[in-house]
Amino acid sequence: MLFYHHGAAVHPSAVRIGNAFVARVIVRRKEGEVNSLGNLGIFASRAAAVQFAIRSGMAFVDDRPLPAAPFQRSDPYAQEH
Repeated sequence: MLFYHHGAAVHPSAVRIGNAFVARVIVRRKEGEVNSLGNLGIFASRAAAVQFAIRSGMAFVDDRPLPAAPFQRSDPYAQEH
Protein backbone atom coordinates (compact mmCIF):
# COMPACT_ATOMS: atom_id res chain seq x y z
CA MET A 1 0.00 0.00 0.00
CA LEU A 2 1.20 3.49 -0.80
CA PHE A 3 -0.58 6.73 0.03
CA TYR A 4 0.26 10.41 0.23
CA HIS A 5 -0.02 12.55 3.35
CA HIS A 6 0.76 16.27 3.10
CA GLY A 7 2.80 15.62 -0.05
CA ALA A 8 4.88 12.78 1.43
CA ALA A 9 4.64 9.22 0.10
CA VAL A 10 3.96 6.82 2.96
CA HIS A 11 4.48 3.07 2.46
CA PRO A 12 3.27 1.06 5.49
CA SER A 13 3.86 -2.68 5.65
CA ALA A 14 3.69 -5.71 7.92
CA VAL A 15 6.29 -8.49 7.97
CA ARG A 16 5.48 -11.90 9.39
CA ILE A 17 7.88 -13.17 12.05
CA GLY A 18 6.73 -16.49 13.47
CA ASN A 19 3.11 -16.13 14.55
CA ALA A 20 3.23 -12.33 14.77
CA PHE A 21 3.54 -9.35 12.43
CA VAL A 22 6.02 -6.49 12.66
CA ALA A 23 4.81 -3.02 11.61
CA ARG A 24 7.16 -0.99 9.39
CA VAL A 25 6.86 2.18 7.36
CA ILE A 26 8.94 4.08 4.81
CA VAL A 27 8.33 7.80 4.24
CA ARG A 28 9.54 9.74 1.20
CA ARG A 29 9.11 13.47 1.63
CA LYS A 30 8.40 15.63 -1.42
CA GLU A 31 11.97 16.98 -1.20
CA GLY A 32 13.21 13.43 -1.89
CA GLU A 33 14.37 12.53 1.63
CA VAL A 34 13.61 8.87 2.44
CA ASN A 35 13.20 7.60 6.01
CA SER A 36 12.60 4.05 7.19
CA LEU A 37 11.20 4.03 10.70
CA GLY A 38 12.32 0.44 11.26
CA ASN A 39 10.42 -2.07 13.36
CA LEU A 40 7.60 -0.19 15.05
CA GLY A 41 6.04 -2.98 17.10
CA ILE A 42 4.71 -6.53 17.15
CA PHE A 43 1.05 -7.32 16.41
CA ALA A 44 -1.16 -10.39 16.33
CA SER A 45 -2.63 -9.59 12.89
CA ARG A 46 -1.35 -8.14 9.63
CA ALA A 47 -4.20 -5.61 9.59
CA ALA A 48 -3.35 -4.27 13.07
CA ALA A 49 0.33 -3.95 12.12
CA VAL A 50 -0.46 -2.06 8.91
CA GLN A 51 -2.90 0.26 10.68
CA PHE A 52 -0.26 1.07 13.28
CA ALA A 53 2.32 1.69 10.52
CA ILE A 54 -0.14 4.09 8.85
CA ARG A 55 -0.64 6.05 12.09
CA SER A 56 3.12 6.12 12.68
CA GLY A 57 3.88 7.32 9.15
CA MET A 58 1.30 10.11 9.39
CA ALA A 59 2.68 11.19 12.79
CA PHE A 60 6.22 11.26 11.36
CA VAL A 61 5.15 13.43 8.42
CA ASP A 62 3.28 15.77 10.78
CA ASP A 63 6.33 16.01 13.09
CA ARG A 64 4.31 14.58 15.98
CA PRO A 65 5.56 11.94 18.44
CA LEU A 66 5.19 8.40 17.14
CA PRO A 67 2.48 6.36 18.84
CA ALA A 68 3.63 3.82 21.41
CA ALA A 69 3.39 0.21 20.30
CA PRO A 70 1.21 -1.98 22.50
CA PHE A 71 3.93 -4.64 22.67
CA GLN A 72 7.68 -4.76 21.95
CA ARG A 73 9.92 -7.80 21.72
CA SER A 74 13.15 -7.45 23.61
CA ASP A 75 15.20 -10.04 21.72
CA PRO A 76 17.90 -8.87 19.28
CA TYR A 77 16.24 -10.65 16.34
CA ALA A 78 13.29 -8.23 16.49
CA GLN A 79 15.67 -5.27 16.25
CA GLU A 80 17.66 -6.59 13.26
CA HIS A 81 14.84 -7.61 10.95
